[in-house]
Amino acid sequence: MQLSQLDYFLPKELIAQKPVSPRDRSKLLVLNRNTGEIQQKCFFEIEDYLSPNDVLVMNNTKVFPARIFAKNSKGKQIELLLVKEIKNGTWEAMRRGKVKVDELLKFAGVKFKILENRGENVLVGFPITTEELFAKLYRYGITPLPPYIKPTKNEHEIRKLYQTVYAKQVGSVAAPTAGFHFTEKLIRTLKQKGIQIEYVTLQVGLGTFLPIKATDLGKHTMHSESFEVHHNTLKRLNQAKAQGKRIIATGTTTTRVLETLADDSHKLKIENFSGSTNLFIYPPYKFKFVDALITNFHLPKSTLLALVSAFVSNPNSTDKFRNLAESTVGKAYIEAINRNYRFYSFGDAMFIY
Repeated sequence: MQLSQLDYFLPKELIAQKPVSPRDRSKLLVLNRNTGEIQQKCFFEIEDYLSPNDVLVMNNTKVFPARIFAKNSKGKQIELLLVKEIKNGTWEAMRRGKVKVDELLKFAGVKFKILENRGENVLVGFPITTEELFAKLYRYGITPLPPYIKPTKNEHEIRKLYQTVYAKQVGSVAAPTAGFHFTEKLIRTLKQKGIQIEYVTLQVGLGTFLPIKATDLGKHTMHSESFEVHHNTLKRLNQAKAQGKRIIATGTTTTRVLETLADDSHKLKIENFSGSTNLFIYPPYKFKFVDALITNFHLPKSTLLALVSAFVSNPNSTDKFRNLAESTVGKAYIEAINRNYRFYSFGDAMFIY
């Protein structure tokens, strides 16, 4: 499959710069992937499509202020995005600015060293504990917003906006944005309706947001991202699946965790409750565990759009994917554009079943 098959044109004015308030008042495009039928709703109306026979699975990761501005010995500013802790004190980071191996940089009064150069990325070593580093990050670090969002709020407000209401496990540099649409009230309403809600954790990193550079999707390699799912959660999910309940994934990150753990018998491997995944889903991938998907509208030529395209096409529906424009999901995107839906992280949502 070629990258060009995932392209489309989006008017810039449809790129959302802030979430709606309340969050569950965002628009919701409901798509039947087998018939192609589209319905226009508000997100809080998603409860009308859910029943006690459904299990809603969410990614409870929490974004941390991972973007820092350090200075070298000459006083030059170097921007770093701390993506993943490799071991205590050693981090993989994206960099903006030239650095050399063994060079010392300074951030928040702490000198740290460039350990390794990995092209656009570096390994850095901090001489303090993880707890001490996070204390400094929460005081001096910046929330790493996507480049298409121009911050108009102060850092304190951004930290609240760029986070799901159920965020718990710190470790992501990008938010699982499908979860932005849920309010605490809506979650309570769904629970009162008898809908089972379960949580997984995938720490969102380079694998999710880095662009695809290969023209042939088969040659793209996803960066690994760590995940964790409680043993009892896996048992409950397997039990629900065996009972014929519908598994609804909130977002592409949740989907990738579940599909990584699923085997060909449509069960989750209980022994692998933590690990890492570089699963890249694109047509014609056959889904093993996820039955329905809540997701945002994604960038052209992205791994996220590839996953959604796979979910809406053969062998998961009757639609054979040729290119986005001729596909069921592509027609839904055109409908959304024509109706002025808001796109990307702070944008509107889709419910695909």
